[in-house]
Amino acid sequence: MIDRLKHIVTIALLPLILIACSSEPQFPPLPKGANVLILGDSLSHGTGAADGEDYPSLLAASTGWNIINAGVPGDTSAAGLQRLPALLERHEVDLLIVELGGNDFIRRVPQQQTVDNLRAILSEARANGIQPLLLAIPAFSPFGAAVGSLSDHELYQELAKETGTPLIEDIFSDVLASNALKSDPIHPNAEGYRLVEEGLRKALSKKGFLN
Repeated sequence: MIDRLKHIVTIALLPLILIACSSEPQFPPLPKGANVLILGDSLSHGTGAADGEDYPSLLAASTGWNIINAGVPGDTSAAGLQRLPALLERHEVDLLIVELGGNDFIRRVPQQQTVDNLRAILSEARANGIQPLLLAIPAFSPFGAAVGSLSDHELYQELAKETGTPLIEDIFSDVLASNALKSDPIHPNAEGYRLVEEGLRKALSKKGFLN
């Protein structure tokens, strides 16, 4: 119990420590068999590719982690926040990857609502002694998608800086900017998801989560 409380306090204080650091922090590596929960929408579910071609399945195979794919097509940040407590009750989670926001942008949810929901998700994770990580999603831009020029929505960088949360950038923006890597205007195809997994794995390694 004491060790668990120490872990929760460490996770709670980590954002303050990270904000104070000038260089990118290194996190302790997760061993094979670690439980990694991905809270997301259709991009995590793997819409646009066959079973097993989604990036969470590919990440599980390449890392040896137990990936819990909680990607639900159509989910908004509010729906993800609502689902999170039951997921944390059901699973003992070592790392939470948050991939949400795309459906908020498509539905024109007020940005502050999205930020508040994502912030609450990060807080819920830390209150349970779990390290959260943000995976940035491109701002909704049909024109940008058509001409092959997408960029991450600015709210992710701002929220990551405010909360001291590690952020992985430019992965979905790069993939979804290429028609050759998409199954439809907003979802990758199998090759797109392969590149998402490859980019995510490299970023996780750079941050220390992977040896």
